[in-house]
Amino acid sequence: MYRQTSPTKPKNGLVATLDIGTTKVTCLISRQEGTRPPRIIGIGHHVSGGVQCGVIVDMDKAEIAVRAAVGAAEEMAGVNVDGVTVALSGTHFKSRLVAFQIGITGHEICDQDLRKILDVQSLAEEIPQDQEIIHVIPVGYSIDGNRGVRDPRGMFGDHLGVNVHVVTAGVNAIRNIDTCVNRCHLNVEGRVVTPYASALSTLVEDEMKLGVTLIDMGGGTTNISVFFDGELMHAECVPLGGVHVTNDIARGLSTPMQHAERMKTLYGNCMPSISDDREVIKVPLIGEEQSGETNPVPRSMLVGIIRPRIEETFEMVRDRLCAAGFDNLSGPRVVLTGGASLLPGVRELAGEILGKAQVRMARPRYLEGMAEVSSGPQFSTCAGLISHAFESPDGFKGRTYRPRPQPKTRVGRIGQWLRENL
Repeated sequence: MYRQTSPTKPKNGLVATLDIGTTKVTCLISRQEGTRPPRIIGIGHHVSGGVQCGVIVDMDKAEIAVRAAVGAAEEMAGVNVDGVTVALSGTHFKSRLVAFQIGITGHEICDQDLRKILDVQSLAEEIPQDQEIIHVIPVGYSIDGNRGVRDPRGMFGDHLGVNVHVVTAGVNAIRNIDTCVNRCHLNVEGRVVTPYASALSTLVEDEMKLGVTLIDMGGGTTNISVFFDGELMHAECVPLGGVHVTNDIARGLSTPMQHAERMKTLYGNCMPSISDDREVIKVPLIGEEQSGETNPVPRSMLVGIIRPRIEETFEMVRDRLCAAGFDNLSGPRVVLTGGASLLPGVRELAGEILGKAQVRMARPRYLEGMAEVSSGPQFSTCAGLISHAFESPDGFKGRTYRPRPQPKTRVGRIGQWLRENL
């Protein structure tokens, strides 16, 4: 079943966004006054629980984390929210391009024709029963076989065609997220897949137009989005992230998870150096925390554990892009974001394995009220959800034209029909 996810005007200019990740749950509350840009008025984050690789596996633990994050944001903002826009991650979402064509018998093309060709009922026939449509993005129109049309309104022809990027997600995974949010006495007001949300907060318009691959390296997943000509062309998720690196360190050095995470943060690197063998790290052993006994190991051993997992992640990204046919569409540009991208050497390793000459690190664009602690790349998704919620129906400048959403009330639909047909 399809539910409308295009941006709607926020109530009272207030928007709450929720990112339920593998390692943390983040909630941002923002307000827009008049024509001013949105301002962050509430920030809340909490250690995640019951989530693996972006999928809820323990409802009770996930609910506790969501309640804590939303509660902290509400307390800071001084308001109570009724609903949230949620990010969807995990390997359960799918991305595909679908082509449609309708006859228009030579009349002038209007919004009604665009809504007809983008009718979700016809799209639903192309989608498996266990998937639900999240995004319907027109990536280019054609008239009588002539491609490259961005806004066909006002033009004439016999046949109108469109290439549509359809992003779907697993029905059961969506139900689990909805149930978790509902148990916190909140409504799900919108859904955005994580790679799209992260892109909205980190990419600039020229990158989207010229072509770019965004890699959002999270705790349990690595999300990929490919943009070209200003549009999202492909989205995918790899079930590897920073948690897998931490697990490798804990197993390889026989140390508790919290110490493995600390060593990764303080001493970790993807690229070896000549001084690694001389630098010694004291590693606490599992079960011997009380005695304070440690095992000294050279830093080169830590680097030798980290690098293969990051290599595997980028190799999977490269293979997924090649299999989907989007490895060359984005050109030489790669943008890295997400908490796991903070690991030293990730940028160099990404360029080496992906064969890309231009690799940059990205933080979410500045939003008024966003504290320094919440402006890092690990908050890109939640910041992007705010951009999506306040985005106009036509999206960014230069994007392929989208028809305005169908009015929900009967009077609104009658008024729209009169405007389009009289």
